[in-house]
Amino acid sequence: MKPRSTGGLVYSTETGRMCPGCRQPIAACTCRAASLPAARADGVVHVGFETKGRGGKAVTLVRGLGLDAAGLADWGKRLRTACGTGGSVKEGAIELQGDHRDRVVAWLEQQGRKAKRVGG
Repeated sequence: MKPRSTGGLVYSTETGRMCPGCRQPIAACTCRAASLPAARADGVVHVGFETKGRGGKAVTLVRGLGLDAAGLADWGKRLRTACGTGGSVKEGAIELQGDHRDRVVAWLEQQGRKAKRVGG
């Protein structure tokens, strides 16, 4: 007979899926965010444009900042404010709603970052 794991709450009708490590809702998980290392950066921030997989909606993607999750969230908020748009931070990239490539590149260069437009 296999020994039982310590287990715990996996799903709650109130909050949805639960993290087995910190026993918090997945959206508010603290253990996963702390364990993710900062993304590697080559010194150039890549600013791109994408519509794939978003139902035709356009987003501006900012990659290569080389920050941890808290730093990305802070820069994401500052970029959303500078562009006057909505957005989020997902998978180590900042997503801004709409096409703001020129504005983002100019803003990043004002902040002392090397920025490069990627794609068409």
